[in-house]
Amino acid sequence: MQELPDGIPTSRLEISAKAYRQNIRYIRSEIGPKPTISAVVKGNAYGHGIAQMVEIAERAGIRHFSTFSSDEAWLVKRHSTRASEIMILGMLYDSELPDLIQAGISFYVFDFDRLQKAIQVSQDLGIAAKIHVELETGFHRTGFDWEDRAQLASLLQEAKDYVILEGLCTHYAGAESVSNYVRVKNQIAVYYDFKNFLSENNLFFNRYHTACSAATLIFPETIMDMVRIGIAGYGFWPTKETFFAKLKDLPKANKNPLKRLITWKSHVMSVKKVEMGEFVGYGNSFMALKNMLLAIVPVGYGHGYSRLLSNSGLVLIGGKHCQVVGTVTMNAIAVDVSHVKDVQIADEVVMIGKQKGKEITVASFSESTQQVNYELLTRLPRDIPRRIID
Repeated sequence: MQELPDGIPTSRLEISAKAYRQNIRYIRSEIGPKPTISAVVKGNAYGHGIAQMVEIAERAGIRHFSTFSSDEAWLVKRHSTRASEIMILGMLYDSELPDLIQAGISFYVFDFDRLQKAIQVSQDLGIAAKIHVELETGFHRTGFDWEDRAQLASLLQEAKDYVILEGLCTHYAGAESVSNYVRVKNQIAVYYDFKNFLSENNLFFNRYHTACSAATLIFPETIMDMVRIGIAGYGFWPTKETFFAKLKDLPKANKNPLKRLITWKSHVMSVKKVEMGEFVGYGNSFMALKNMLLAIVPVGYGHGYSRLLSNSGLVLIGGKHCQVVGTVTMNAIAVDVSHVKDVQIADEVVMIGKQKGKEITVASFSESTQQVNYELLTRLPRDIPRRIID
């Protein structure tokens, strides 16, 4: 049977290895030479692609990756060429524990059920499980409560031959926002109370780690032995507040040391004239107030371009900002190119990135749609091709 071609996709993503190296250099300058940087690649590496980001990160010297779930961990394992460490922050199934333990993949334990199952499987295999004990310090999602400390200590002491205490960790409830300052400070205090209690019970861990991107940048006391770097590694400040908090410390010559990795491009599919008074697209959300020229771009909400960008989103064509007009549909948008000279079918369209000195940032999407950077990036479908550029 003749093999059919895959076809050419309607858009593509370019991922900059150079920008990632710059971001890691900046983060390293903030944390010093000793702490491990764990590259967080949950959510398909924040939309950048796990396969691509493992390659880029390992080339940049990263040897530790954090995933949310076991399926992501196996993807990292499959694409790693440097025997990097892998840590699961969240979901795994009990049935996977033998394979995970045998593969040396570490994972969070945040309740007695998972901890006891991990101990039992380790006993059966004769291989110690690498565990990170997560503490509840005020986020109220997962983690051992302060009231559990005696039972936890007793169980860990009994299981010393069957588990490796790889990490003691917690997660902060919004370190990126000044409104959470007191809450985060309280969490830090609770974490140290826990740490001291476990140390007094002769329980010591290979790594103490609590810091996400925002905590790393704003709360230096959270850096410890390892930092879990997600959004900052991809070139974004967790929030504007985080950036403003760091602004005074940044060198005058480089007030934005974090560089965006991702560029999203498509092409003009069709060019259409619309006369004054005509409605564009579904319904009557946009009426032409003058004779217009529209470019139809084969990207819509089915590709991660939000419907919330209807009549407000911007793209770049011919080095000009062009506004989306009408409703964003599943597979296409219409943009006003009346002011762009000689637009042709197949001309490049930039949804995120630079073109002829102009730029559309991910932040500009967030401001238009009330989406945070994280949400927009992770909604980019996995089937959009991702190509590494240097």
